[in-house]
Amino acid sequence: MSQKIKNALISVSNKENLNNLLKTLRKYKINIISSGGTYRSIKKMGFKCKEISEYTGFDEMLDGRVKTLHPKIHSGILFNRKKGAHKKQMKKNKFEAIDLVVVNFYPFKEILKKTTKSNKIVENIDVGGPSMVRAAAKNCNDVVIITDKEDYLDFIKEIKKHKGKTSLNFRERLAGKAFGLTAFYDSIIAEWYNQKLGIKFPERKTFFGKKINQLRYGENPHQKSSIYLSDLNYDKNNLEQLSGKDLSYNNYNDIFAGLDILFSEKKLSSTVIVKHANPCGVSSNKSSFKSFINAQASDPISAFGGVVACNYKINSGIALEINKTFFEVILAKGFDTKALKILKKKKNMRIIDITKINYKSDTTTKIFDNSFLLQEKDKTVFDKKKLKFVTKIKPTKSEIKDMEFAFRICKYVKSNAIVITKDNATIGIGAGQQNRLDSCKIAAQKARKFQPNKLYNSIAASDAFFPFADGIKTLISAGVKIIIQPGGSIRDKEVITAADKANIKMVFTSTRHFNH
Repeated sequence: MSQKIKNALISVSNKENLNNLLKTLRKYKINIISSGGTYRSIKKMGFKCKEISEYTGFDEMLDGRVKTLHPKIHSGILFNRKKGAHKKQMKKNKFEAIDLVVVNFYPFKEILKKTTKSNKIVENIDVGGPSMVRAAAKNCNDVVIITDKEDYLDFIKEIKKHKGKTSLNFRERLAGKAFGLTAFYDSIIAEWYNQKLGIKFPERKTFFGKKINQLRYGENPHQKSSIYLSDLNYDKNNLEQLSGKDLSYNNYNDIFAGLDILFSEKKLSSTVIVKHANPCGVSSNKSSFKSFINAQASDPISAFGGVVACNYKINSGIALEINKTFFEVILAKGFDTKALKILKKKKNMRIIDITKINYKSDTTTKIFDNSFLLQEKDKTVFDKKKLKFVTKIKPTKSEIKDMEFAFRICKYVKSNAIVITKDNATIGIGAGQQNRLDSCKIAAQKARKFQPNKLYNSIAASDAFFPFADGIKTLISAGVKIIIQPGGSIRDKEVITAADKANIKMVFTSTRHFNH
């Protein structure tokens, strides 16, 4: 247990909930030191307070850059109450111990939303605040550090319970939280500089994240899980939930997979149906209704219990079709009144408006234990200048456009990936197999089962080269007439020969799209 708290230093940008804290400090006769706007606010609320410049005998300078950076402040915070030498030095300099520090920082992240002017942004990098927080957290054996207004109530309960004192466990918990805040704050600033300078892979990479929600559980009920936001400009991911149960870990995983595919199409109305982070149906069409119908027709069995993502506003006609199947989540750029009424009949189905979604990250991260991988997002489909028309029969310009759709969707399917399409819609997807032949068989099998009439003259895309001709023979026998693949196998000639014998068209892209 610490000694009774005698002196508190308060310096906060966010002054919410301060009144209740001040009442408690007054009750326990705790002296308050403060500066600037916080000092004025405390006085305005009717509480006694000594201004820092009066306390230190040193006027703040350099436009307020230097005010709390003073030996009397930091000695008061860092003073080890058990060390005799510390006691002598404090007595000699007539410095008092500071037992409670309440600090939050200049709103750097909020300033980024308001301006792009570097000089104004830099002026909102807090120096004194983090310095005091780190000092108080380091000396948590004697000092209480509060960095979150949500902890005021816990502090009030703690000091009442211990009659003006606090427990070491309480101080250590707040110290850990304080170091988390300084790390978070510095990470945001570092990321701002990295983005400003176009540095994607700095020598030292730090991540910042603000907890949005505690999820019911992770991928399975025995796993705990939470979702965090890491964004310089936003405090929420702008997935506006209009109805349905709370989102789960698996919901989010499928949502993010679906949005990745959805935002790769810029012009046509598109529908993406995702199950276990793999697309089971994708369609782009001038008609949003046809887009949904075609996407669901790709694999209606897998679509059951999936996530539907649409880049258009859902009307009542589409809503009626949606309600014929069980879906976990519906994402769309708005819902008309009738559509929303229809969809809300399924009380558990999550209905989410993605109109204001933030989607701009250039990198992806995979974390394993104490290591992580960071890479650029796969934004390329293929370079038209590098296309190689390797068979005797060449595709037309319109066919190349259709092939681009197939190859684009293929890069979002888990490897080994085979995607069969017709008229800008998937009709068979083979995903996540350890060999390409099995992926070909699965894609062809699904197309035969659900869309046999569309298999004739269909297009097949492969995320990597065919190591043998058996894969393309499987696709050809199903009815595929055009194949797009990266090429690059030592058996390319064998594969091309098989394609020529079957009188089909094949194009090499020289671009691989592994997605593990």
